[in-house]
Amino acid sequence: MTETVIHPTIEDRPNVFTQKEIGWTPWLKPLPEEELTERHWRGLVDASRAKSPYFRLLARDPEILEARTKTDKDIFYNVEAGLPRADRELAATAASRTNGCIFCASVHSRFASHHSKRSDDVQRLLDEGTSTDLGSRWNAIVSSSVALTATPSEFGAEEIARLREEGLSDLEIADVIHGAAFFNWANRLMLSLGEPLPAQ
Repeated sequence: MTETVIHPTIEDRPNVFTQKEIGWTPWLKPLPEEELTERHWRGLVDASRAKSPYFRLLARDPEILEARTKTDKDIFYNVEAGLPRADRELAATAASRTNGCIFCASVHSRFASHHSKRSDDVQRLLDEGTSTDLGSRWNAIVSSSVALTATPSEFGAEEIARLREEGLSDLEIADVIHGAAFFNWANRLMLSLGEPLPAQ
C-alpha cells in the first residue's frame, strides 16, 4: 500500500528554540482517529494521545508504540526514586537542543522550567546553547546529555565522574542517561517524520 505523502505549506515556520507551546505536522498521513482499532488504542496506552498526529502516525505499529510509550512514561514520570523530574527534563531538553529538534525542546524545556522554577536558566540554554553556564550540577547534566547525544559510544568515565562529583547516585546517573538517550532517539523520529508548526 502506498502511503499519502503530505506537503504542508507552513507560514512562519518556527526556526528558533522556544518554551512556547508549538505544534507539529507529519509528512506522512497518520491514522484517522475514527479508524483506530482496539489494538491501536492499546498501543497508544494513554487515550488522550489519539489527538496527536504524531502518535496516530506511530500507531501504525501499535506494539512498538506501546513499548515506546511505556518506556517514556517510566523515564519521566516514575520519580519515586532517582533524579528529580526537573533534571530528567533538563537532560531531554539538552539532547533536543543539540539535535535541533525545536518541537521536543519546547515541550521538555517547559517541563524543566515548571519543575525547577528556573525558567530564565532554561531559556538561556535554549537561546545560548548547551555550553551556557547553568551552575555546576546542571552543567554536568547538560554536558553528559550532549556527549551521549553527539556520539553515544564516546560517553563514558569522564561524564560519569563529573556527575558523581555533583553528588548524583548511580540511579540518578542512570536517569540522566535514560532521559538524554530516549530523546536522542525521539528527536530523530520527530525530525524525520514531520516539522514544527507555529504557536496557536
